[in-house]
Amino acid sequence: MGTTQLESVPEPKYWHLKTVLSEALDSEFSVGEILPNERDLAARFGVARATLRQALEQLELEGRLQRRRGVGTTVAPPRVGVAVGTQQHAWPEATGDVWQAVDCTLAAPPAAVAAALETRPDEAVYTVRRSRVSHGQPVAAELLYVPESSVPDLSAIDAPSGPARARAVLRELERLQLEGRDSAVELGSARADDAKELDRLPGAPVLVVTTRFLADGRTAALSVATYRADTCRLTFGDSGGVEIHQGPERQAS
Repeated sequence: MGTTQLESVPEPKYWHLKTVLSEALDSEFSVGEILPNERDLAARFGVARATLRQALEQLELEGRLQRRRGVGTTVAPPRVGVAVGTQQHAWPEATGDVWQAVDCTLAAPPAAVAAALETRPDEAVYTVRRSRVSHGQPVAAELLYVPESSVPDLSAIDAPSGPARARAVLRELERLQLEGRDSAVELGSARADDAKELDRLPGAPVLVVTTRFLADGRTAALSVATYRADTCRLTFGDSGGVEIHQGPERQAS
């Protein structure tokens, strides 16, 4: 790497540094390569380490860099495209879906979830945990909350525990006549449990997709899916099923 010094610019110094670093990533580094340590980078560009960290954090948010435990900061591969279908009459599939069932518990959900489901604060609901992997890399984790009233025929025999219970809950849920679904997407920070499952650091940027499934004039299930913001971009269309594919080129945020 050369010896580029920052000049006086009207924009914040860290933002200008981000642009300079982005150009360096394109011309001097390959995917997966580890960046020099912060001290060396700060010296090269003549900035304080605090300014450098701001620029690195922005590049991580934009999917250009990844921070990995025990490895350091590496150049990220192009984001994988995650197609979020707009079909209004499709449950979260129990079979043939890209999600993999991990576990299922029966307990009172967080207060905000209980309010969305219109259940009592102390009323137990099924919490189905699922995960999603693409190219050997975890890209998303989901919590699907299902009230007992939505799956009244579920029995302990059909759903003993773990993944088997999760799949049974999904199968029973599909017996309802789905009236529609709506989704919202927002930027968030990875909680400790999500960070561990997604192989990220706590506080790393994530995309949170919340989906309500409607049946019998009420919310029959609520999905909270957390996607890695550094490796995923969400695409919307009417293709129906969810599909993960490698984008032809890097997409800017």
